[in-house]
Amino acid sequence: MDLENTLVIIPALNESTTIGNVVKSLRNQGLSHIRVVDNGSQDGTADVAAQVGADVVQEHLKGYGQACWRGLQSVPEGIEWILFCDADGSDDVSQLPEFFAQRESYDLILGNRRGTESGRQQLSPVQNFGNGLSGTLIAWGWGYRFHDLGPLRLVRKTSLEQIGMCDRNFGWTVEMQARAVECNLRIRELPVNYLPRQGGQSKISGTVSGSFKAGTIILSTLASLYWQNLWRGSDQESAQANAPGLLWMSALLLVAGAVYTLPHGAFSEPSSVIQFWIGSAIMAAGFVLAWGVRSISGVWFWSVAIVTRLLLLAMYPGNDIWRYLWEGYVQLQGFSPYDFAPTADVLEHLRTQWWDQINHPYASAIYPPVTQFGFRTLASIWLSVPLFKAAFAAADLAVCWLLSRRFGYRATLLYAWNPLVLYSFAGGGHYDSWFVLPLVMAWLWFDRPSHQPEKSSSLPLFTYLGSALFVGISIAVKWISLPVLAFLVWHALRRGRIGIALLSGVTGLLPVILAAIPFCSPTSCPLVRFGSSFVVTGRCAELIPYIVEQLWAPSRWANWLYAFPLALVIVWLLLRATTFHKFTEWYLIGLMVISPIVHFWYLSWLMPFLVLSRNLGIRLISLSAYVYFTLLYMSAAGDHSWILPEAQRHILWWPFVLGVAWSSAKVTWPQLALTPKLNRT
Repeated sequence: MDLENTLVIIPALNESTTIGNVVKSLRNQGLSHIRVVDNGSQDGTADVAAQVGADVVQEHLKGYGQACWRGLQSVPEGIEWILFCDADGSDDVSQLPEFFAQRESYDLILGNRRGTESGRQQLSPVQNFGNGLSGTLIAWGWGYRFHDLGPLRLVRKTSLEQIGMCDRNFGWTVEMQARAVECNLRIRELPVNYLPRQGGQSKISGTVSGSFKAGTIILSTLASLYWQNLWRGSDQESAQANAPGLLWMSALLLVAGAVYTLPHGAFSEPSSVIQFWIGSAIMAAGFVLAWGVRSISGVWFWSVAIVTRLLLLAMYPGNDIWRYLWEGYVQLQGFSPYDFAPTADVLEHLRTQWWDQINHPYASAIYPPVTQFGFRTLASIWLSVPLFKAAFAAADLAVCWLLSRRFGYRATLLYAWNPLVLYSFAGGGHYDSWFVLPLVMAWLWFDRPSHQPEKSSSLPLFTYLGSALFVGISIAVKWISLPVLAFLVWHALRRGRIGIALLSGVTGLLPVILAAIPFCSPTSCPLVRFGSSFVVTGRCAELIPYIVEQLWAPSRWANWLYAFPLALVIVWLLLRATTFHKFTEWYLIGLMVISPIVHFWYLSWLMPFLVLSRNLGIRLISLSAYVYFTLLYMSAAGDHSWILPEAQRHILWWPFVLGVAWSSAKVTWPQLALTPKLNRT
């Protein structure tokens, strides 16, 4: 058996009485590359190791992982496998041929001391308990059952590089095993004997303090790794099994939270808002657990996505929906909602039982013409809240389907099981899913897997026109998509494709123009009310405008000021962004922090793009956004100022800002990524 491609690494601290025999035993097994890492010994360990022919490396920083890491530096050419073993003679190296025989089939081969009677007897009660507990925690968190954290292990060098070891202490072994599961390595545990220590004193089990210290480090390492794994996620379905019960618990919490929240949507009393928060927190817990799901079937994915939405359809809606019903209704009576506000005398005879629930009744319609067409169509079928909410939920589910087709069920959980999305459309009954759906269609049409950014100069004509058409529909549903059309036009222009740029612009504007015809005349087209008080001075849960207002009070009455920084963001993105996804996600991020008016459901616009980017800030605001309902709590208590208190404003926005900054920094400086390279110090 050729073992020239195997390097043995032995961390050693004051093991002069045993290291010589350990090295000799390894040589007897045919191993010639043996490296002893002296971790600051005071008893001549390094001299003994050198005398028996080992390559001795000094590492003065104390720590088991630190010594192992030092041994991995400057690995000789031709080494493909790394064998770790202890220096105290407790590892039965006579069993190594069993390890070497498994090299073709596995990447990480571990010695399981608890797999033999002699091994279990030799381990102390603390060691047996600690190894069993660690194995259980890894099974819960990563879905793979280990039985031991023993030091004797053989790992493929390329696999070790893929793992990217970080721990420099007693967490080294548990990190290697948990990360091996994350990296989908082929793992095998072999039962091994565990011999009595041949000399010296154990650094872990030999003392109570050592055992406690090692246990604390191992548990904290597991907690850190699990937290990192939640943030890191993956765009690919994993072949590893889910942690036992994780999927069940996630689904149960989402459904239970939806059931708990269901009766508390009216927000007529402060207590109803508190109950709504409790139910939403339950859903949020289920959503966070879903970040750890490694694979999911279509049955699970769709069952939870559909059941939660069906439950929330029965929830009392947000007050926007009464305007939707009203504007659809008055169109059927021959009136344009752009010409007459709900309080107009000419419409007085049309007032319904729910008329007094219409928000901003003194303002005429601001929703674009395709939206008005949708309201009219639904009103002609059945003027009811359930139908309108069902139409919004249907568009939402269509987004789930599109995203899952492109990115898989696991990645799409960030949208489909997102409580912010669930409430915004199915619960609150906001029509924004009609805007999101064509925008997602435009994105997936333009950014196809077969269209590489470096080859974007040769994109087919119909890629531009199809995407422009979908963007145009999105614009005709909600005006804010207009800059995305500018991206498509500029994308073609900067590549010298002037004709395609013109056609894309015309195609994108066509849905708006055609849908506007019934509401416009040669002398008047009142689709956009720039003079509306809602547009000019309206404020709600804003970030940058609030900060500016604290520094310069007159800005409170000049929302138009923020068109300039938003324009700068758009220009910068036009110059930098090469993909539809990057432009749109960052445009919407900029819009959220710059806009003077931000409602809870506006944040749902970002969520489809989270499926690809997995942006930490967008994830966090899916949870922190519920602070917005402080406004509803205040209103129910009699405070109708609609000004979010400063403390709640910080809770709402800073997780988003810091998370976006972190995700952006990881792209700019890849060394910040949570899977560092082997030689990271």
